Amino acid sequence: MSPKLEQALELIREDRPDAVEKALALLQNTVYSFSMRVCGHPEDAEDTMQDVLVKLLPYLAKFESPQALSVWLYKVARNRCLMNRRGAKNARNRHVSLDELMPSQAELHELATGRDKSPEAHVLREEEQGRLRQAIGKVPPLYRMVLVLHDMEGLGTSEVAGVTGLREGTVRVRLHRGRLLLRRELERSAHAKNLAPRMSHAHVHDGRKTRPARCRKMFAELSDYVDNLVADAHRRQMDQHLDECKPCVAFLDSLKSAVEKCQSYEPTCDMVRAEELRADLMKKYQAALAALHGSAHQAPKTTAIRAKSSST
Repeated sequence: MSPKLEQALELIREDRPDAVEKALALLQNTVYSFSMRVCGHPEDAEDTMQDVLVKLLPYLAKFESPQALSVWLYKVARNRCLMNRRGAKNARNRHVSLDELMPSQAELHELATGRDKSPEAHVLREEEQGRLRQAIGKVPPLYRMVLVLHDMEGLGTSEVAGVTGLREGTVRVRLHRGRLLLRRELERSAHAKNLAPRMSHAHVHDGRKTRPARCRKMFAELSDYVDNLVADAHRRQMDQHLDECKPCVAFLDSLKSAVEKCQSYEPTCDMVRAEELRADLMKKYQAALAALHGSAHQAPKTTAIRAKSSST
């Protein structure tokens, strides 16, 4: 969970105009950043940011915990992003099999020999934000949503499941494939930038036929290994395999690098535009508070929003 949400709730409870404005700024940044990562278009991200926060204002003072706020905020932002016209037009929700994402023997050899040990590192230079944004945008929405929530927004597996309505096992599967897809897009971008030769489809096909079963099993569990979700006994087996398999080590390093690059992408809204929108939000927040206090006189007991609730 983003620490910004904890800080925003603390500021709201101070009930001072300057503290409320700071809280709204934090919430703006959180929703805009999430929306840009998912939608990839500033206009859609700005629309989502404003719509979500306008919906949030009547409930903001009622949240008891940052966890409750996190679930509510991401659920509403996620649903709004899925409705965006650009996202709907360009969405590709085809499921991608693990076999499609497995590296060929030639690719593993290329990584292991160090010719381009971390190809995605080249992406983050002069045009790092733009190239990374493009790579994230090419991950199909089916996997991108989980990738953004887990690796960029910092939600745990169970929290992502709560926001998306998926089972935790499905979250882990989609996260791993999302990471693999992102890594592949970053690699392609790096190769395009450096004009490096690409392997032919024949090589890829032949490589998949000859890849050892142990490497394939290792490949399927790399995200759980990275996130320390593998049982100790099995982790020792994986460590032993890595000690003996240089190509798998090289691929694991490149996957970790892709995840780190993914986590570094934090788009921000134009400062002037954000201030203009925040001024409007402040007015609406004060109106929402006045309405809340008015209803409190008629009904003294108000229900706080708890972690398990979901208001949309």
